Amino acid sequence: MAVKHIPTGEVHKGTKGGKTGCGVNTNLHSSHWQNTLERITCAKNGCKN
Repeated sequence: MAVKHIPTGEVHKGTKGGKTGCGVNTNLHSSHWQNTLERITCAKNGCKN
């Protein structure tokens, strides 16, 4: 599953209501996050690999 940060358009590995692969907490400002099936665009460790 992937989660999109709406303000930046960046797609991370993970789900809304938890943490992304690179460690971002999606519970903070939860309205800025949306579950998606889009391709992951984050290049940080944890999301990228």
